[in-house]
Amino acid sequence: MFDLLIILSRYLFIFYIGFFLWQGIVYIAYEQGGFLGSPYRAVSIQRRLIILMHITAFLILAYNRDTLIYDWKTVLFGGAGCLFLLAAIHFLDRFYYEGCPLIWTGMLFLMDLSLIMLQRLAPGLAYKQLVWMVIGLIGMLMLPLFFRLIPRFEVFEWAYIIICYGLLLCTKIFGVERNGSLNWLSIGGFTFQPSELIKFLFIFYLASVFRKRIEWKEFIITGVLSAGVVALLVLQKDLGSALLFFMTYMVMLYIATANEFLFLLGIGAAGFAATLAYKIFSHVRVRVAAWQNPWADIDRGGYQIVNSLFAITTWGLLGSGLTKGMPKSIPVVESDFIFAAICEEFGTLFGAGVICIFIMLLYRGVRIALDCRRRYYSILAIGVTTMMCFQAFVIIGGVIKLIPLTGVTLPFVSYGGTSVLVSLMMMGLLQWVCVYCEQHGIDEEAPPIMGMEGGQDYE
Repeated sequence: MFDLLIILSRYLFIFYIGFFLWQGIVYIAYEQGGFLGSPYRAVSIQRRLIILMHITAFLILAYNRDTLIYDWKTVLFGGAGCLFLLAAIHFLDRFYYEGCPLIWTGMLFLMDLSLIMLQRLAPGLAYKQLVWMVIGLIGMLMLPLFFRLIPRFEVFEWAYIIICYGLLLCTKIFGVERNGSLNWLSIGGFTFQPSELIKFLFIFYLASVFRKRIEWKEFIITGVLSAGVVALLVLQKDLGSALLFFMTYMVMLYIATANEFLFLLGIGAAGFAATLAYKIFSHVRVRVAAWQNPWADIDRGGYQIVNSLFAITTWGLLGSGLTKGMPKSIPVVESDFIFAAICEEFGTLFGAGVICIFIMLLYRGVRIALDCRRRYYSILAIGVTTMMCFQAFVIIGGVIKLIPLTGVTLPFVSYGGTSVLVSLMMMGLLQWVCVYCEQHGIDEEAPPIMGMEGGQDYE
């Protein structure tokens, strides 16, 4: 009987995410001058859907088929997660009352999905993930106060890049190797990824440089320093992060200068660097070979991707049902391959909905950047949006074999304390920029974000 309920719940989860996305369309249509319904009611429905999905999932996860009773530890954790979601909705509304509600609802939906899947895969990691989410939420709530105390972050341009290099060099010298990458630091038993923290600093550095129309000398210095950051990540064999930093630099450079030649030159340099990395690093060749034909080395290099493809495609559009699949057969499923686990048990339709949520966040981030009157904040918003959404593209593309696999986390969903903390802080920054736009309006006479000549700081 319970198995029948799980099978029926597949339709319910599809309804949750489908109706959630429809309410996002209702909200956006209202902003664009159309009317498909009340935008306030749409956001309220989205929040209720998140809570309903959480309750439905934990009722399934907590049931013990052997004893035919509910596991009290899972019930308590589900209750704690529900309280966290309700508290997040309340406090984010209070501290960012002029922000974009679609960013919060999209973020909370993904975080709830993370708690559900980690409870399914590794309950111990789910508990740690919730703790990091609480810490990240507190950090987000403190951001407005922090920004009011230091209103001009652009003056710390050199401090950002110096700290970036300091963290990367410490990782290179004192780092701990995991899964073939030397990208972890361990201090007193506490292990974290400096590359995650550097994301925040790197975006601030580039925005501080590109807030003005830079001269060629400044452009060359910035390019060399940014290339140095990417090179250090490559030397640590953290190729996923190196790709993220490079693409963020290229997008922010193009947005700031509108120079097609520089953009194409950067892409060409990236192609040359990728070819060089393929020749130098054996694990790069293994990943490319696994991408081209994972069946040729199914017992070693292609094992992960083959199991991922089986998980995604075996159960079709609706999935096997929560707890009915075999996601634990995929190595490192709780971090690198959590999207495959989602598709296996919730269905590929649900997985497509998750991608649509990231597209919604991408749209909101671009909209905030376009509406902001201060060039510095506009570029900050573009940097945050590019980093987050390109990271989602890289890991999802690798999991479905669209591109060679690189080891990065799916923002808000994969297990990873540092990743969750930094992702939340980046969303807090994006919302703070949104609030600034709402309070100061749009400057119709603001100069375009383009051009290489001159050095005037347009703000």
